[in-house]
Amino acid sequence: MRIIDYFDNGVKYYPDNLAFVDVDRQGLSMTYAEAKPHTERIAGAIRGNGYGKGAHVGILAPNSTVAFLALLGLFRAESVWLPINPRNTPATNIDLLTRFDGELLLYHSEFEEQAREILDSVPNIREAICIDAPEEASNSLAAWSAGCPDTHVPGPADMDETFAIFPTGGTTGKSKGVVMNQRSIYTLYQNFYAHFNYHDDSCHLVVAPMTHTAGITGCMHFARGGTNAIMSKAAPDLIADAIEKHRVTHLFLPPTVVYMMLALPDVRERDYSSLQHLLVGAAPTSLEKLKEAITVFGPVMTEAFGQSEAPASITAKAPWDYLDREGNINERRLASIGRPCVNNTVAILDEQGQEVARGESGEICIVGELVTPGYYKNPEATAEARQFGWHHTGDIGVMDEEGFITIVDRKKDMIITGGFNVFPNEVEQVLTTHPAVQDCAVIGVPDEKWGEAVKAVVQLKPGQGCDDQELIALCKDELGSVKAPKSVDFVDDLPRSAAGKVLKTDLRKTYWEGRERAVN
Repeated sequence: MRIIDYFDNGVKYYPDNLAFVDVDRQGLSMTYAEAKPHTERIAGAIRGNGYGKGAHVGILAPNSTVAFLALLGLFRAESVWLPINPRNTPATNIDLLTRFDGELLLYHSEFEEQAREILDSVPNIREAICIDAPEEASNSLAAWSAGCPDTHVPGPADMDETFAIFPTGGTTGKSKGVVMNQRSIYTLYQNFYAHFNYHDDSCHLVVAPMTHTAGITGCMHFARGGTNAIMSKAAPDLIADAIEKHRVTHLFLPPTVVYMMLALPDVRERDYSSLQHLLVGAAPTSLEKLKEAITVFGPVMTEAFGQSEAPASITAKAPWDYLDREGNINERRLASIGRPCVNNTVAILDEQGQEVARGESGEICIVGELVTPGYYKNPEATAEARQFGWHHTGDIGVMDEEGFITIVDRKKDMIITGGFNVFPNEVEQVLTTHPAVQDCAVIGVPDEKWGEAVKAVVQLKPGQGCDDQELIALCKDELGSVKAPKSVDFVDDLPRSAAGKVLKTDLRKTYWEGRERAVN
């Protein structure tokens, strides 16, 4: 089963179900039967204008129904999707489209200027077509599809066929391109179907960028005729409104947006009774805020650990995994990322590629069909990530006797201070227990005595206050003086990637580049 096959089954068995509705864009909505002809015309235009099977097609658009239709048209045309996040800088998108050999750009009118810049700057892109332009416009889909076939019928399914090249998170440097095949996404879907609840009247709120988890998980609902309610902006009050109005059953949010929702003055007065799975991921989550979320949203919190190279389902934790038999929060499981999903083989390995004993730390590694083939035109990086026959995630974790895995931290984020190893996530978990802290990041900064010193960069809740000594004392009480921050900086906003991850590389540059200038 390919993604387009799931959609076509939705059309076949649930033609009158609502497939898409724009929450904040003129209320555009379409049933499955209404949506299919649009996807067929786009596919026919792609192939009819000379873009053959496997052509690299970028989509630059906000979350919207027209963007979803373009995506499905691309899949029907058997093209390779280049997900271009509109929150990136134009220079980043030009770089990605150049390195990933983009040939065609489909874009929304909001990004007309950037589309023209891309067309002028990316060598292999021949055309840029506006997916929401009026029919009479020269660069509209209607004009572009004139004289082309009304559809394209995909050939037999090849599960090893590439359907997308996803950029990695880019939090530690320039993004690599992960080659995504149909087999890995099919495995992701089977993992989710096995671990979570999906049903015929589901409503999935697409609020995180479609270019990341929200687009791929949205396609999962096609198989049962579910609705994708689409939001273009992640405003916390509007998310709460949409949950109530559209009776949302499923949504994915990065931790930072969950924190913003919890900070809403009326967050406990809203109706979340329709929710079945509020999936939180893409970055470590504060345990205190996770506990709070369970009390606010109900027993619906859900976690799935993955990365572009092994998408979204290396491990999973369903709402019932958080609770013991009496319905109380299981503190040990709360801290974990769940058990390995049913279609994976996951192990904790040491530096020699040997599996460590339960309870000992090592790198979380995986083999199986979830793992994608490798990095686009980068065999060296592929080989580095596949040592000993396993895919190495770069995350350090511990597996308990029940198979639940707890992440200690990112391998590359570890701070070495005075010969001691400090994992930032452990310190961040303590800092976020303070009632004034909305979010934080812990990094190593240069220190003459210790080599590196632990620094906390903290974002406070609106209208809240505390001082640095208060936070340092809190960490000393919980973790001891070695792991406690030696200094705290307060910021209005932490730097984040387009996917919402804190860019610790950018934070470190502020401190390490200053040191290099002083030395020079």
